[in-house]
Amino acid sequence: MKISMPSPAFQPLYRQIKELITQSLVSGEWGPGEPIPSEIELASRFSVSQGTVRKAISDLADAKMLVRQQGRGTFVASHSEERSKFPFFRIAPDVSSVQSLSARLLDCRRERLDAASARQLRRPVNAQGYLLRRVLDMSGIPVVYEEIRLPAGSFRGLSSNLIDRYHCMLYSMYEGAFGIRILHVEEGLKAISAAQVETAHLDLSVGEPVLQLNRVSYTYDEKPVEVRRSFCNTRNHHYRNRII
Repeated sequence: MKISMPSPAFQPLYRQIKELITQSLVSGEWGPGEPIPSEIELASRFSVSQGTVRKAISDLADAKMLVRQQGRGTFVASHSEERSKFPFFRIAPDVSSVQSLSARLLDCRRERLDAASARQLRRPVNAQGYLLRRVLDMSGIPVVYEEIRLPAGSFRGLSSNLIDRYHCMLYSMYEGAFGIRILHVEEGLKAISAAQVETAHLDLSVGEPVLQLNRVSYTYDEKPVEVRRSFCNTRNHHYRNRII
């Protein structure tokens, strides 16, 4: 009996070029904020047409991995170039708009990852990591308390002094100090009652409702590099998101 084997899936040429460009981003050949070679140079490098390269770059630009600048060329996307220093922040006041938003570090310490964080970061059980705790203030009011866990191997040399130099803007620090750009996050929301630790930092009473956001952040190649738990004071604020 002849057994038929599944045929390999066909992949358009531009997607193959897209993967090759992505590999160069992963390897650090072109860092955040740096220009990539022109379409003509990439076409010559990969022995394909300029149109094929253009389509690959368009897809990467749509994914916010690259940024096209009229008259200048194409650059690796960078958090430092973005208007918002909190690109995935979705908490807003019930009335009016966000006037000011700042972050302050509570502490940074090295410790073993808990089992859930290790699993989400695809690390061995009891792998070394960092725990960061910070508070986000909106117009001077503490609105979000966060616990952030990072794999130690990807953030060697992390310290409170380094975080302070970046004004506690974590994604900018990941990129500038460690060459790690956050491309997208997955987030889950759950309504809970405030416990002692949240009330201590959000000026709430024990038992008041808070919104817990559980986030995993990813860099190139769908690699998870951050696990975050955020506790949001919803007394005068709400979660807002735009779905396209």
